[in-house]
Amino acid sequence: MSGMGDAQHLTIDQLRQLRGPLVDVRSPSEFDKGHWPGAINLPLFSDAERAEVGTSYKQQGRLPAIHLGLSITGPKLSALAGELERLRDLGTPRLYCWRGGMRSASMAWLASQIDLTPTLLIGGYKAYRRWAQEQFERPWPLRLMGGRTGTGKTDLLLALQQRGIAIVDLEGLAHHRGSSFGGLGLPPQPSTEHYENRLAECFDQHRRAGAEAIWLEAESIQVGRCRIPKALFDQMQNAPVLEIQRSLSERVNQLVGVYGHQGMDALAEATQRISRRLGPQRTTQALNAIAEGDWATACRATLDYYDRCYDHELKRSPQRRSVDISGLSIERAADHLLATRALAETV
Repeated sequence: MSGMGDAQHLTIDQLRQLRGPLVDVRSPSEFDKGHWPGAINLPLFSDAERAEVGTSYKQQGRLPAIHLGLSITGPKLSALAGELERLRDLGTPRLYCWRGGMRSASMAWLASQIDLTPTLLIGGYKAYRRWAQEQFERPWPLRLMGGRTGTGKTDLLLALQQRGIAIVDLEGLAHHRGSSFGGLGLPPQPSTEHYENRLAECFDQHRRAGAEAIWLEAESIQVGRCRIPKALFDQMQNAPVLEIQRSLSERVNQLVGVYGHQGMDALAEATQRISRRLGPQRTTQALNAIAEGDWATACRATLDYYDRCYDHELKRSPQRRSVDISGLSIERAADHLLATRALAETV
């Protein structure tokens, strides 16, 4: 029979060069907090079982904890082997746990019993996290897309991506549009830890593709509950900015299109969250307009606050140029920026 020694133990850089399913064998809560993007969770222990084994290790020592772990996993082996079997056609499974220890080694042994030849990540998820955080210390050729609320910056970046421009969608990866209203209609946000993992993978993809410029939306350091890594944000603060301008009516129409269908209660709650910053007069105006279904008036009541915030942040930019795309659809605006070399000249 095959033994645990059959599995290859590889560094993060070596493992990243391989293809095959990524299998995270940690508990569900560990996985939810953060994981290698694209990995599937095949936990050796449930959250409660992991806590029980951990308590045994602290109170009784290593051997009693191992015996407890074996008693827990024994009845699961057939089901776990079945889950591994489903991955056979996807290639060699790449396994990791928290530190690259017994959990991943145990799953590797099980994989070897059904004639799979798994690889293990040396150092486990901790090694992956070190790699992810190191990416933000690299110097990146950043360019920022700026513009007041409602100018359609994210949509424009996505249209440029379809035309071959390297972008990182800070808001899309965070499942949040950045304002008090930004989470409406979107999936739950990832943890900041997992947000960092997603960002690191995007930047590494652009590095490997040899991107000469990487475009991001000009953001504050906080995108909902997700936080942009400080090392990356510091680089953003010094990056050149292309400011997109649109007419007020277009901006209002854009915001009504995004938020008008989110529901009266959700919009009122989001407005209440910024009531101290809006002031009593604008808050009352916005809430009354929401109650009447007058989304355009509600937008106008809040835009002054967001415009002042944006203008204050923009003043910090050392290099910026402006392009007015009023009257242009997102697709035509993207073509216009490319045709006029506005992107190439933002350096």
